Amino acid sequence: MNKYGKELLRSWLPITLGTAIYAFGLHYFIIPNELMEGGLTGIALLFNYSLDFPVSVTTLVLNAPLFFLGWKTIGKTAMIHTVFGTLMLAFFLRLMEIAIHRNWVVPFQAENDFFLATLYAGVTLGSGLGIVFRFGGTTGGTDIVARLLNKTKGWSMGQIILVIDVLVIGSSLLYIPKEKVLYTLVAVFVASKTIDFITEGSYAAIAFTIMSDKGEELAQVITREMDRGVTLFLAKGAYSQVDKKVVYSVVSRQETRKLRMIVKEVDPHAFIIMSDVHDVLGEGFRGN
Repeated sequence: MNKYGKELLRSWLPITLGTAIYAFGLHYFIIPNELMEGGLTGIALLFNYSLDFPVSVTTLVLNAPLFFLGWKTIGKTAMIHTVFGTLMLAFFLRLMEIAIHRNWVVPFQAENDFFLATLYAGVTLGSGLGIVFRFGGTTGGTDIVARLLNKTKGWSMGQIILVIDVLVIGSSLLYIPKEKVLYTLVAVFVASKTIDFITEGSYAAIAFTIMSDKGEELAQVITREMDRGVTLFLAKGAYSQVDKKVVYSVVSRQETRKLRMIVKEVDPHAFIIMSDVHDVLGEGFRGN
């Protein structure tokens, strides 16, 4: 397979799938229940609710000026993926508009309780965007801003989008009932967590950083009883000025309790720091 075929399978097909899921969630859950979205999509929804403008056309028109910013900030390759993602989103939005108009698809419209629609909207939109982000694309709009800040500052894309969306949705209080805005905030929160779940990896483990006077003994016990790799770092206490060895080891969540018990038995006075880690690859973990 040539490089173009590999690029198609590695990036373009997942981005296409992600935009299709996002477009489906927008037309199936958001619009029929008159909920909101953030960013340029939220602005497009306001045009749709107030002037009946098609979301597909408005989204494409509003995104056009941001392509220049993206080309200057996130690079040529990422921008190609962004333009592709934006065009695919506009295509699937239009496809959904046609399908709904011809009654090929009947949107989910809540009669009394909007909470179910809110949750499914958040999961669907977050899944779509998460797939697009994970494979190097965006759907334009504030996604360009999110990718820029993620690239330059290392901030979570889900959290960046959450903040921007809250600002945009808050301004929609002038146009839609406050109850719908509150439901929308729940959907945005669920979507942001879904994005982080997909982009940062579904597999999570726990990293142990252990400060102990018995570092070498701890390393031997962990290696022997848990069959996990251990790294020893040379360190010095700032107050005591005493040299010691810091133990670092990554284990699965199920092994957390066992490792804590080992540390307690070997050195009850040890200082332990536990941190979540994602996408762990290597011997004993995913990918091997």
